Formats: sequence, structure tokens, C-alpha cells
Amino acid sequence: MSQHRSGVSPAFATRLVFFIAGFVTAAWAVIVPFARSNTGVNEATLGTLLLCLGVGALIAMPVTGLLTSKFGCRRVILSAVGFIVLTTPLLSVINDPLLLAGVLLLFGVGVGVTDCAMNIQAILVEKASPVPVMSGFHGMYSVGGIAGAGFLTLLLTLGMTIFTGTLLVTLAVIVMTFISRSGLLDYANPTEGPAFAVPRGAVLLLGIVCFAVFLTEGTVLDWSAVYLTDVRNIPETLGGLGYTCFAIAMTLFRLTGDRIIARLGRLPVVLGGSIVAAVGLALVTYIPSWELSLIGYVLVGAGCANIVPVMFSAVGRQTVMPQAAAVPAITTLGYLGVLSGPAFIGYVAHFSSLSFAFSLIMVLMLMVGALSLTLNLGHQAVTAENS
Repeated sequence: MSQHRSGVSPAFATRLVFFIAGFVTAAWAVIVPFARSNTGVNEATLGTLLLCLGVGALIAMPVTGLLTSKFGCRRVILSAVGFIVLTTPLLSVINDPLLLAGVLLLFGVGVGVTDCAMNIQAILVEKASPVPVMSGFHGMYSVGGIAGAGFLTLLLTLGMTIFTGTLLVTLAVIVMTFISRSGLLDYANPTEGPAFAVPRGAVLLLGIVCFAVFLTEGTVLDWSAVYLTDVRNIPETLGGLGYTCFAIAMTLFRLTGDRIIARLGRLPVVLGGSIVAAVGLALVTYIPSWELSLIGYVLVGAGCANIVPVMFSAVGRQTVMPQAAAVPAITTLGYLGVLSGPAFIGYVAHFSSLSFAFSLIMVLMLMVGALSLTLNLGHQAVTAENS
């Protein structure tokens, strides 16, 4: 599977699609303040609008396995990116809250289907590879996120309007999608049963791990700045340092994760990663130093980086559920973690404290390590000759 037709390889195409997914998601984060200004909504209504994106993704994810089995990864990914291309420019100019809700729902469908379908392709590509490649794919999502936010922010600082900026973002997505097209697989695993199914057995355990890790990531994304400013008393202008440290560490360790997994094996990476993340959360929570808190966020990013890629590799090897049902199942559980994490932290902090809420996340990461011992992760390391 080194070459598909006469164009780019499936591995390169997969990396590019992961990059596109991170690119457009981060671009939306830059658009959010403009969408709020255009519609004139308050914080509560904005929260409801943002939920529409998540609802769209959650509606679409469970059926993506059926779609890829029937039409192949290429058609599904191209169609999903089409939803993204059509809706992204509109997000920056709509001034009616109800219309924005509808467009966000469609944008969420595009993002959700793309996320699921690209992981289905990634599993098929890794199966044909003699060495691990999944972490590198997920690393490109992180790189895409940095590039998407940076690219649109740069355009705005150069004086472009948000609409013109989103048009250029959309153009970049179209070009990258065209380049990746020949390397996208025109098939997927056949549906060997119900493509829409409740996760069970090993798939449920893999999904729980993804849920926990994504919940942790969502917590850092939405609460790290609040924690540093309110609890560690650093200036608001420096509040974003926590997530920046986390994101850089996660990106670097994902880009090098395939080599780490090849040398150490999957189980040690997941077990060690969960412990490192827990230690990082302990530094953030219990040591009254904002400088050590930043080191803690680095450790959280490094520890979490390769756990989810290993889970997706494992779902491609399990036989409890057909892949067409298993991949959407764990993707949906993971996305639920992203959506529910910030709300969970908020409720716990309201009734106790933010530090106590972070302590619970630390315990959750230790539970991930314990759970990994019960999973068949294929923990044999790859020999040096193959790596």
C-alpha cells in the first residue's frame, strides 16, 4: 500500500487529512469572537450555539462506519470536507443566531465524519505498515491546529477581514484535499454486522480510555488559563501559557510517538504516559508555583500524547466488533469526553474547588494506566531492524 494509483501515497494522504481536520477546527476557534459579535448573543446563548457543533458531530459519527463500508474512505472524506468548505466562510458573516446554529450543525457533521473516516483510513494504512504510524497521523492533527490558528490570526493582523481570511482558509483546505485525493482509499472494511452499535467488550474499554484522555485534554483547553489566573494568581495576559505548554508537548511527542512506540511497545507507552500525565496534574494542583504548573502542563501533554493513537491502533486489531462500528464508537466516546469535561470541571469546582476538580482528573489518568493492563495492546516492541 505504498502508492495509490499514480498520486500520493495513502500514508501521506492520511497525514494531510489529519492536518486539514486540525486546521479547520483551530480556524473556527479564531472565528468564534466574530460570530459572537455578529449575532450579538450573550455567553449563555453562545454556549448553546457552540453545543450545536458538537451535536452535529455526535449525530454524524456513529453512521460514518456504515458510509465508509458502503462508499469507501475517499468518497466519505471528500463529501465531509465539502460540508466544511461550504460552511466555514458562512460562520464568519452570519448575524442570525438560529441560522448560525444550523450552519454550525452542518459544520459539525463535516468535522465529525472527517474525524471518524480519517481514523478508519489510518487504521487500514497502519495495518499495511511494518512499523507504527498512528501517532504521526494524530501528530499532524496537532500541527494542523497550530497552523490553522496561526494562519488565520496572521491574515487578520495583516488587515484582512474575517470573511476574506476564512475564504483563504477554505481555499487552502480545497488545495490540500485535492492533493490528498489520489491517496485516499476507495474502500474500507466491510460491514460484518450492524454498523451502528453500542460499544462492548474490549471496544468499550478502549472507548473509556479515549473518553478519559479527551476529558483531560478538554479540561486543560478550557480551564488551564482560569486555574493559572485564579489559583496561581498570574496575570491574565499570561493565562494561555498553560495550554501552550501542553499543546507544544503533545505535538512534539505525537510526532515522535511512532518511534517511541516501536522501541518501547504500546503498553509501556500507555502505562507510562498515564503516570506522567498524573504526575503533571499533581504538579499543577499541589505545588504552589506557577512555574512548576507550566512544567506540569508539559508533562500532561507529553503523557497524554500517544495514548489515544495506541487505542485506535488497538481497535483495528480487535475482533469483538467490526471496525466499521468500532471506530465510530470510540470516536464518539472520545468526543463526549471533550464536550463533557469542561462542564464536569465547572460543576465540581462550583461545589468544592478547582484544585479538587483537577485532583479527580489526576485520579482518572491513573485509572487509565490501570485499565491499560487489562487491554490487549499488542505491546511487543518493533525490532530495531524494522524501525
